[in-house]
Amino acid sequence: MRTPFFSMVLGMGLLSACSGEPAAPVPAATMAESQDTIVTIGDVTARATVMPTATLGSLVAEKYGIRRADDQVMLLVGLRRGEGSAEVSVPARIVATASDLRGGRRPIELRELSSGDLMDYVGTLQVSLPDTLKFEVDITLEDGARKTMQFTRDFQPQ
Repeated sequence: MRTPFFSMVLGMGLLSACSGEPAAPVPAATMAESQDTIVTIGDVTARATVMPTATLGSLVAEKYGIRRADDQVMLLVGLRRGEGSAEVSVPARIVATASDLRGGRRPIELRELSSGDLMDYVGTLQVSLPDTLKFEVDITLEDGARKTMQFTRDFQPQ
């Protein structure tokens, strides 16, 4: 089932095709990098997606203030309660970090990103290609419930 979160990520890709820029094939590695990591916290579903900002269309990147670059990735985190068209955004305190294979740990500053009635959290991080990063996303809901997402993504030069 596609949720509004998936629709936003898919929409970013589709808008790149409508942005007046020539369409470019998306390498398989890029598609793998944009896979979602999903956890539940009670009745809340949290989804995190990491994707290279170079895959965003220029109109989308400009609208959301994101620099498009081969050496920059975007972390997008959405929290939802409900299903389908009844989904609503859930506010939370989110702290995200990325660690490289050498043990270097960097915080990812997240900001709120509104799309219609829904709100997500977005942050960017510069990467030195090739690189493997382990992401840790600590989520605390307003009621105090907590969960940590951990996932690893590989980034290769395009």
